Amino acid sequence: MRQPRIEPLRPEEWDDGTPDALSPLLPAERANPDDAGALLSTLLRHESLTRAYLHFNAHLLLHSTLSPRVREILILRAAVHRGCDYLWDHHVPLARRAGLTDDEIAAVRTGGGVALGDLDLLVAAAADELDTHDTLSEWTWAALSEPFDERQRMDLVFTVGAYHLLALAVNAFGIVDD
Repeated sequence: MRQPRIEPLRPEEWDDGTPDALSPLLPAERANPDDAGALLSTLLRHESLTRAYLHFNAHLLLHSTLSPRVREILILRAAVHRGCDYLWDHHVPLARRAGLTDDEIAAVRTGGGVALGDLDLLVAAAADELDTHDTLSEWTWAALSEPFDERQRMDLVFTVGAYHLLALAVNAFGIVDD
């Protein structure tokens, strides 16, 4: 196991303002060292940045126009692209709650396969294309326009980008579970 480059904020370092930085994502009763976990506790080393990012992330996780299933496929592909086992491990249970089977999750890891339906394959391919080309081709945009409206396509692009960013941070900071 590698050592974190940035240590999570220790419980004794929390002050009255620390839970406020988590408030965009965590309700008051969960804004504590135990429920915050390694990722959020590490981000708390920079409270204003954490608060700003969590407003954005809370939209993607809690208020997105995308279904939880589509969201989790995008997040898992972003974790794969960035080689971020931490995010993969934390989002597999969320993917299961969103209705993905273990076979489908395995297919998401590889980017395709018979376990995934046409929409899931399109979503995974869009995440791959955003990673590879930093944009979507006209063909992919048109294909996404059939099942998704404009706001959903915007949420799709921002979900991939936000989780690429988060995976980069997790990897660079050396965030590991306790």
